[in-house]
Amino acid sequence: MKNKWKTLLSLFLMTWVIFSFFLLINFGTQYIGKSYFDSGNFNANLGRFKDGIGRYVLEPFDLEEAKKQITVTQEEIEYHRNYYGSLTDQVANIKAQYQERIEQAADDPELQKMLTEERDRKIDDIKKNFSDDEYVEEKVRKQKEEIIDKYAASQKEEEKVFLDEFNYFAYELRNVETGETFQSGDVNADAVFTESFGRKNGYLVVNSSRTIQPDYYDDTLMNHEIPVTGKVFRFEGKITIPKSMMNNAYFKEDYQAFMLSKMSLYGIWATALLAIAALLTFAKPSLDNLLSHKRGKGLFLQLPVDVRIAVVLISASLAYKFILDMGNLIVYNTYYFQNEYWIRYIFDLAYHFAFLFIFAAVSILGAVWIWESLDNEEKVISEWKNAFLYRLSDGIQDLFLSRSIGVQALFILCVAFFAGFGFAVVFMDLQAIVVYVPLFLFIALPAVIVFLRNAGYLNRIMKQTEEMAEGRLTAEVEVKGKSPLAKHAQNLNELQEGVRKSLTEQAKSERLKTELITNVSHDLRTPLTSIITYTDLLKNPEITEEERNRYIEILDNKSQRLKTLIEDLFEVSKMSSGNVELKKERINLTQLLQQAVGEHKEDFEKANLELRVVLPDEPIYADVDGQKWWRVIDNLIVNALKYSLSGTRVYVTLKKVGSMAEFSVKNIANYELGDNVEELKERFKRADESRHTEGSGLGLAIAQSIVELHHGKLEIGVDGDLFKVVVTVSAV
Repeated sequence: MKNKWKTLLSLFLMTWVIFSFFLLINFGTQYIGKSYFDSGNFNANLGRFKDGIGRYVLEPFDLEEAKKQITVTQEEIEYHRNYYGSLTDQVANIKAQYQERIEQAADDPELQKMLTEERDRKIDDIKKNFSDDEYVEEKVRKQKEEIIDKYAASQKEEEKVFLDEFNYFAYELRNVETGETFQSGDVNADAVFTESFGRKNGYLVVNSSRTIQPDYYDDTLMNHEIPVTGKVFRFEGKITIPKSMMNNAYFKEDYQAFMLSKMSLYGIWATALLAIAALLTFAKPSLDNLLSHKRGKGLFLQLPVDVRIAVVLISASLAYKFILDMGNLIVYNTYYFQNEYWIRYIFDLAYHFAFLFIFAAVSILGAVWIWESLDNEEKVISEWKNAFLYRLSDGIQDLFLSRSIGVQALFILCVAFFAGFGFAVVFMDLQAIVVYVPLFLFIALPAVIVFLRNAGYLNRIMKQTEEMAEGRLTAEVEVKGKSPLAKHAQNLNELQEGVRKSLTEQAKSERLKTELITNVSHDLRTPLTSIITYTDLLKNPEITEEERNRYIEILDNKSQRLKTLIEDLFEVSKMSSGNVELKKERINLTQLLQQAVGEHKEDFEKANLELRVVLPDEPIYADVDGQKWWRVIDNLIVNALKYSLSGTRVYVTLKKVGSMAEFSVKNIANYELGDNVEELKERFKRADESRHTEGSGLGLAIAQSIVELHHGKLEIGVDGDLFKVVVTVSAV
């Protein structure tokens, strides 16, 4: 029990020292060695007195001089003249204003006459405005004189208020330039405040210039501010506040309150020194005493370390707030002093210090307990892993993977918070319902509805995502709007479509793989079977020489075919792997095509095919590998030669389209082409499914690979039996 009371005493003394220290920082410069007449309040009023005595006593406003300085410019005349429009506009407006009134007065001739005369006078006035500058100038001058007259009257009223408010000042001041002296009160009497003016301390300078601003605005005036030029005068003498006038001074209570605050602060700082002495002697706090409160310490240490730190910081902030509030109560106590609410004053001080002590004690004990719980690196790591923010960061960091969703979530949280805050405000002040209800109806409620709708949309997306994960490619997810969820739904649809295409491509790939193996086996086995057969026939010694030569010729043809098949297969495999080196150079494609066509011209005639070649007048150049590009042209021409219907035409065309060179071959196929012509570019794929025609089935595949290596494009088109191949490559 003894240790408990000692701890409380130590905490109380530490709180008092801290409180006194902050008072010293915040208010020390205002009160230590200072009097009331050094305070900001008094100096502000002194400045008002100096300004007022110069304005109302030393150099009062000269009405006649101000009127003499009135000037009217031509620009002001024109502004006044045309304010309501042009001459015709103004006359028309006046006539329109009086027309109805005159007609209504038809039964009263006298009234009608008066209205007519009044209208005519106004029209004459307008006409004179537009014909006589001096007439308008006089009008403007009178308006300004009225403003000056009203200003002069207001100055007289302000002078009475000033002299009554500052009647506790005494002064004796002499105009250095004119020698005129102004005096009020006894400046030689015993005074509480004196300020002297002169060569040594500086003169009191008064500038009689001023700018007159009317209390109302006449829109027909171009310039409402009227400058009045005056002179600058210097005054010497002094201003005092006699002691005898203190009871008349309005700041009497302010002065007494200042002295009370000063004595209170001095007393607090003196007791703080005693508190420091006590903390160093009999009330000296020990770490064991501060750590001995097992129950409070245990509850506190159950909190995550970052929450503990937050509690300490918040408590310290609240303690500082109560320090400032108490300081303001002590320093700015005029209200209590003037109204003699001493009991309330003491109660407010006690109330604030009680809360100050509570929050300061929590801050001090909390800081000590946190320090003791983090006295080594292992504890620091352990405490941090259990921190609230550390655990929260695992989940919240994913919130901003989509910035839009993160911002929307924070917005909804803010709306929810301020909606609850609004309920609290309305509960405390029912008048706030006028502001809160529209905010709730047009911001909070729509935000909640949007949030619930998006939550439902998210559930729908998650359901269909689950079905996709189970392999059920259902209907597309509905895309609503342009929100992140809509974008996600669109991505899911694209993913679903990609899966469908992947499955289709996979099935196609399996089919083509099977066909590839079948076709390769067939195309290699056919010449190989012939070679084996005719080799066996050659072993027969009874065959004639003619038969032997015919068999050898067949063996040679079949061997060449087998060699071509194998070479083409190796060629297309190398190109597919990208393991081909291109030797690019500037090639004349026109000349290259002419050579290729020339080599096969006789073959086309033998096959009863009419070859039509269309070449450009100017040569077309491209940066290509000449040998490889020859292979492309040759393969496509040979392909047309093998698979064209006898008696038809074959069209070979070369032209330049923009920056591209375009080479095309068109022919009528002698076999039905089918639907998927793109598969013709696959290896060992032919339009002749029965495979009765000569060829490896690799011609288009090789051409396709060569074109792609040159960053070109090979496209196949079919229209009935018309087969078309178009190759494009960049021209130079």
